Amino acid sequence: MDPAPAEALSDALMEAGAESVSLESLSPDPAVIEPGGRMRVVALAAAHTEPAALVAAAAAIADMVPPGFKVAAVEEEDWVRRSQSQFGPIRISGRLWVVPSWHTPPDPAALSVRLDPGLAFGTGGHVSTRLVLQYLETNLRRGERVLDYGCGSGILAIVAGMLGAGEIAGTDIDPQALETTVANAADNGVVVRVALPDALPPGTFDLVLANILAGPLVVLEPLLAARTRPGGRIALSGILASQAAEVATAYARDFDMAGSVVDEGWALVAGTRR
Repeated sequence: MDPAPAEALSDALMEAGAESVSLESLSPDPAVIEPGGRMRVVALAAAHTEPAALVAAAAAIADMVPPGFKVAAVEEEDWVRRSQSQFGPIRISGRLWVVPSWHTPPDPAALSVRLDPGLAFGTGGHVSTRLVLQYLETNLRRGERVLDYGCGSGILAIVAGMLGAGEIAGTDIDPQALETTVANAADNGVVVRVALPDALPPGTFDLVLANILAGPLVVLEPLLAARTRPGGRIALSGILASQAAEVATAYARDFDMAGSVVDEGWALVAGTRR
């Protein structure tokens, strides 16, 4: 399938219960991902998982027709070493890298976030995450209060802290993600206050970040608007380019929208609270 829906299905498979998901290029050279080239989505699931149910659930989350698939048994091997070999440093911009703990930072002068792939979403490898990180690098003002809604691994909150944010809060519906965020933040010398959405203390923020999916973002508009102070800003990602207008329209009721940034079929939508 095309890259954007392949990435959307990849995220949805993880949300539906897959243990790991990877994308493979169908170009003549599998190591080369060609712009617009076709992709194969490969998911690893527990032996008791019903494949058809997993694919159907993921397709429903991604709002797409369930794709055809094949099933194969996987032999036991050293999955830790194999997984580590697939993840190297990721360059986000000229001054920002995301570096797994088993690698040396490629550029000692750059800002390096130490972050290992794990149970929570957000390693910097996905375009939607990179879009928000690049937004932060350009737009964050020192001392601002930041909310990372749907924090996953905590990467957005951590980078905000490393770039000079003041108080930082993170929330997620997954308790494991909250634990991961706290641990990853501590590894990078950043303090992030975390809570489940219903337990997040009252208050508004200068900058609200949400890298989720278009459907949930539309539903969350009243809640996220209430968490953004007048004059504050919001940055939304996890949105296919074809969905950007729908999300922008939903948020235009409370925000002056600044348009969208599109990269590889994914979009970031931003605005300022009225």
